[in-house]
Amino acid sequence: MTNDDVKMDRFDATILSVLAEDGRISITDLAKRIGLSKSPTQARLRRLEDAGVILGYRALLNPVRLGLDHVAFVEVRLNDTREPALKAFNEAVTKVPEIEQAHMIAGNFDYLLKVRTRDMDGYRRFLGETITTLPFVSNTSTYMVMEAVKEIMLADIT
Repeated sequence: MTNDDVKMDRFDATILSVLAEDGRISITDLAKRIGLSKSPTQARLRRLEDAGVILGYRALLNPVRLGLDHVAFVEVRLNDTREPALKAFNEAVTKVPEIEQAHMIAGNFDYLLKVRTRDMDGYRRFLGETITTLPFVSNTSTYMVMEAVKEIMLADIT
């Protein structure tokens, strides 16, 4: 489904904004917040879910409180960029919990990964035991995060 397929009005936008702030809000309270009755609110919510605008509901965890405050960005170059190699790399990356984000890049390298570990020693082990063993990885370059100046969740931009 493309963006053009999903027609949204101000009620839909408000639903998304409210849910981004409080994904556990009841339908009754959501209806009150957007100014509609319960039935049309439920129908709109179901339509947004069915259209893939709302992907799911989950708890936002604080990685620092969980002891995962070491962040690194890793440039990855593959030794093969044909479709089967890309597919194998993509599938492998999705199975690694320490990799928060993985983006295919058009540039001097093939992928940019955001990796979160407990500390530098944990990252060093993770690099050697996991990243370098992913399919078709030829080399990597790591950039350590000293401070997160701005991190946004989708809730911050709706």
